[in-house]
Amino acid sequence: MNTFQSIFAEHLTRYVQLRRQLGLRFECQEAMLCAFDRYAHERNYQGPLSQQLAWEFATSVASTATTVASRRYLVVRHFSEYLATYDPSTPRLDPKAIPRARQQPPPYIFTEAQIAGLLRRATQFPRRHPIANMALRTMIGLAASTGLRLREIIGLDHADVDLDTGILVIRRSKFDKDRIVPVHPSTLDVLRSYAASREQVPPGGDETAFFLNARIRRYHPDSLDYLFGQLVRKIDLHAPSGRMPTFRSLRHTFAVHRLLAWYHAGANVQALLPALATYMGHVHYTSTAYYLTATAETLGVAADLLLTSEVRHGQEP
Repeated sequence: MNTFQSIFAEHLTRYVQLRRQLGLRFECQEAMLCAFDRYAHERNYQGPLSQQLAWEFATSVASTATTVASRRYLVVRHFSEYLATYDPSTPRLDPKAIPRARQQPPPYIFTEAQIAGLLRRATQFPRRHPIANMALRTMIGLAASTGLRLREIIGLDHADVDLDTGILVIRRSKFDKDRIVPVHPSTLDVLRSYAASREQVPPGGDETAFFLNARIRRYHPDSLDYLFGQLVRKIDLHAPSGRMPTFRSLRHTFAVHRLLAWYHAGANVQALLPALATYMGHVHYTSTAYYLTATAETLGVAADLLLTSEVRHGQEP
């Protein structure tokens, strides 16, 4: 549990405890509330949780993504509703102050050459423990070859990685689900190489975490996102819209490349979508079908699937 310091500290602590007691993981929300606490504390803010304070905090983040500001504002607004039950001076925050963008931005899809560039530069961070650079490189390769989420990768323990069979156990992932993920033999070779190097690290750090950072501890989501952002800048990557690719873009890339590989191999993509959804941990395969519109090429695949379906059912194309 984080230690809050602002005028809202006591209520923030109780609010986070309450949300966790209700069975929520509340990790991302707690991180945003910690940022809000620092923001109020550094400005020595002593008044009630006002509309202006919430808006200024939400928009203070250095990001061009409206969704980031809207998420920060939403978390603070939900806290303000809790706070109002104890402090009647807390005003009702406008739910439409920072509307969330409705249209989901197109995912960034890496080319194989770009992934190779990321892997090559991942081991070139200076002044870091060698195992941390090796872990970074291995995590990028694992995400690109399996589509695992960032938190699923950093959450892996030693016991979750079977280096004999190449089976990963993903525990308490999104929607609090567990699943088993087999990896390709080439990916398993990389995991074995990393594990062998990890065994040479002297004891004293995190003994359970499979991937270790420069402090010989489990990676934090924010630090991994930050390092990946630095890598992206080193090889000068950006989307046509100007948005920077993120670690999650590796998950998008895996899904699109897998769908295209099936299509070019003549496989029944429509029939295989549920299997890909299960592998990636999607609750509904419609979430996976989203990738059929991710690029011009996959959009063409979707059009072919629609045409085939119409012909099969006797409709005019």
